[in-house]
Parts: sequence; structure tokens; C-alpha cells
Amino acid sequence: MTDTPFPAHDYSDDVAAIQYDDKTILLVGTAHISQQSADLVEQVIAGERPDTVCIELDEKRFTALSQPERWENLDLKQIIRKKQLSTLLVNLVLSSYQKKLGGQLGIQPGAELLAAAKAAEKLDTPVELCDRDVRVTLRRAWKATSFFRKGYLMATLLASLFDKTELDEEKLAELRNKDVLSEMMNEIGEALPAAKHVLIDERDIFMAEKIKSAPGKRIVAVVGAGHMQGIQRVIGEDNSNVMEEIDTIPPISKGWKIAGWSIPAAILLSLGVIGFRQGAGEAGANALYWILANGIPSAIGALIAFGHPATIISAFASAPITSLTPVIGAGYVCAFVQVMTQPPVVKEFEAVSTDISTVRGWWQNRLLRIFLVFIMTGLGSSIGTWVGGYRIFTSLFA
Repeated sequence: MTDTPFPAHDYSDDVAAIQYDDKTILLVGTAHISQQSADLVEQVIAGERPDTVCIELDEKRFTALSQPERWENLDLKQIIRKKQLSTLLVNLVLSSYQKKLGGQLGIQPGAELLAAAKAAEKLDTPVELCDRDVRVTLRRAWKATSFFRKGYLMATLLASLFDKTELDEEKLAELRNKDVLSEMMNEIGEALPAAKHVLIDERDIFMAEKIKSAPGKRIVAVVGAGHMQGIQRVIGEDNSNVMEEIDTIPPISKGWKIAGWSIPAAILLSLGVIGFRQGAGEAGANALYWILANGIPSAIGALIAFGHPATIISAFASAPITSLTPVIGAGYVCAFVQVMTQPPVVKEFEAVSTDISTVRGWWQNRLLRIFLVFIMTGLGSSIGTWVGGYRIFTSLFA
């Protein structure tokens, strides 16, 4: 290591030097689809020779970037068992959008983060992954978003799939400008304040604390330009007491648990009352209506998704039952059956980032078809729950 003052060079506005106690931190703000950012990161690390390099990645995302062949080892059945299909889908949407923009510039999304890791490896410098687990971030953001805002968030994500934005390095330079980014962050905050707090503010705090605790006195931290101002604002604060809280997925509240069980309990109780008041025949007729009202729309959803015949049958059979329990939905049952009957092959995993941005791709790619099955059968079951429940409650008070 050298005793040259840190930083030793003059850099652009994309680099900020921060003094914290006895540490000097060089914060490098990047665009995740920019060759200029990748070159800057290599220049800074090679020129400054820091004690530690921090990068805005968690373990999962680092593995995804550094080992593209990970698709071959992805256990979809385990993902479904852990109810992580929604998280995986959001990850695919976001990575597809970045890859599409990066493809216009001939650069892999996140290349500057990989460049940071490789530059550190050349100098035998330790690398610290300073971002929060992406699964925790996504689930906290979803939970923090209100019911109506969830629809807005999903619509925004889906719209990004078919976005035709054309970018060049000049436009990326504009996006890296701090004033433009501040304006963008403010717009997110106004539209989705709760999600912005989780996606931006909490991660600013998390990364700042991780960067401060990195070993050594000379630190280079490579983060997205959108986090530059936030990290600079909070890095001087002691937020160690909130780290455990913001790194945890909030449990489902008792109120939601009660609400989740109240609908099936009301349905079963109503059928019992109908049987007591109006006879077993009327109770049986309502029970049959419940089965058909749930099973048929869910099976139609599987059919629309081009599900395997076994998936369509499982949709009809499972929806009336899963609608009576909040523990598991018809979508997960049907997705599992679809994986077992028509598992995607490696080339479909590799093509998913391209196929996901076309309507036809959703039906042709067997990985995306699993998500279609999950979404369409779950939607059908939800419709059936309301239709069947309305019929039963109408009979109860007739």
C-alpha cells in the first residue's frame, strides 16, 4: 500500500471523498449500464489502491452477475415451496429492463460492479458486499405499499417490459447528474412514498453503515449514482441501532392473519347454518356452487396460460380447497404441477430476459409460462372466491 494522500487523483463529479473518523471513503457513483462507469471504477481502484472495495451488491446478486450459468442450478420447486415466485418474477422484470438498455450500448448490466470486483482481485484487495439482500428489499417494499399503490407498482413494472427507450452514453451522463437524479428520486417519493423509503432511503442507511464498518482506513465504495446523495447525507449519523430492523422482513400482523382466516371460516360456518336451517340439500347445492365457482375460473386461467393438462386438472381440484385457507394459494399448487410436468430447459432460462419483453415470449418460454400459470390460476381462484362467497351469503340471508 502507498502513503499517497487519498484520493490521489482528481476525478469527475461522479466521485466524492468522505472523511469519517480515521477512514477516508471514496464514493463512486455509477450507472449500471454504462461503459464509462466501468472504466471509471477500474481507474479509481487501480489509482488509489484502497484497503477495501465495497460494492452495491448482496450475495445473491453478486452470484447472479459473476456466474451467469447459475440458471442450470436454479431449483424452481424449492422457490415455489418457499413462496418466492413473486420475488423471482420482479427480479426477472428488473434485470430484463436493465439488460435491454445495456444491450443498446453493448455492455452487461452491472458491469461496473463486476469491474470493481475484478480490479480489487488484481490488487489482492478484499471486497465487501454492502447492499441489503434483494429479497428482503422487495418484500419490505411490497409490504410497505398500500393495496391501491400495489396496482400502480405492478403496472409500472409491467410497462417497463415493453419500454422502447433508446439510451446512449450522452443520455447516461445526464442521468448520472446529481440534480437530475434528485428530481427522479423526488418523483418516486411522491408517487410511492412507502416504496421509495424502502428501496432508496433504507438502503442508503444500510450501505452507509456497511461501508463505515469495512476494514481498513482507505475505502472505495462503488454504488449507483441514485444513492450518492443519500449515503453522503446519512454516513455521518450512527444508524447501527436500526440495522437489524431494516434487514428483517416484517411479520404478518395479527389483524391480517385474522382477516385471512375469517373469510374461509365465514364460508364454512355459513354452509353449516344453511344446512341447519334449510336442509342438507340446500347446503350441498351451495357447496357444489362453491366448488364450481372456484374450480372453473382457475382451470380456465391454467388453460389460457397453456398449462399442461395435469395443471388444468389440478387448478380445478385445488382452487376450492386453497380458497378456504390463506396458507397456500391455487397459483402455487398449479405452478408446482407445471414445473413437474413441463420443466423449462437451460436455453429457456438463458432467453428469458428477451422473451419476457414480448407477448408471445410469455407463452413460448416454459419458464415464463410457469409464471403465467401462477398468475392466471390465482386470479381465477380469487374471482371464484368472491362469486362463490356471494352466492353462499345470499342463500344464508334469503
